[in-house]
Amino acid sequence: MTGAAAAPRLILGSASPRRRDLLAQIGLIPAEVRAADIDETPARGELPRPYCERMAREKAEVLPVGPGEIILTADTTVALGRRILGKPGDAAEAAAFLHALSGRRHRVITSVAVRRNDRLWERTVETIVKVKQLSNAEVNGYLASGEWQGKAGGYGIQGGFGAFIPWLQGSFTGVVGLPVAETAQLLQAAGIRIWGQE
Repeated sequence: MTGAAAAPRLILGSASPRRRDLLAQIGLIPAEVRAADIDETPARGELPRPYCERMAREKAEVLPVGPGEIILTADTTVALGRRILGKPGDAAEAAAFLHALSGRRHRVITSVAVRRNDRLWERTVETIVKVKQLSNAEVNGYLASGEWQGKAGGYGIQGGFGAFIPWLQGSFTGVVGLPVAETAQLLQAAGIRIWGQE
């Protein structure tokens, strides 16, 4: 008679501290973090949702996954119509993004991919976000905070920019970078126990 199989090791395929924090909210601490180094340039004419799904999938496929390991990757894309607003390269680009988002609704798309052996589970969550009309002083003040750096669309909803978002429809945690409810479902399907669930 053999004992129970060892629980799978969860590997987070992202260096994002926000994604680690969101996993911790559901009681999961990754055994290891492995960040994928892939070309994140959108293909010519590529629309935001297919781009986001491709990024999450490519990260999951490129990272090494050993026996007994489950890897979780994700990509978050800010979409203004058909336009993809990636991570701004500098403050000037961040300012252009914020002025473009000011007073308008946009979509935040987060795609999640979970891989175990040769099996891949995927889920994409879209959230509609409304940004209030921003004054030049508000944009400059936010840029001075440095919070925009490394964030799609040039903002983080979980920080000071939350003061500029009066309304959203969808997943708050998806906008932060990992839709927690949907991620939990994928991880359970792959064999990760959450809150003692069977």
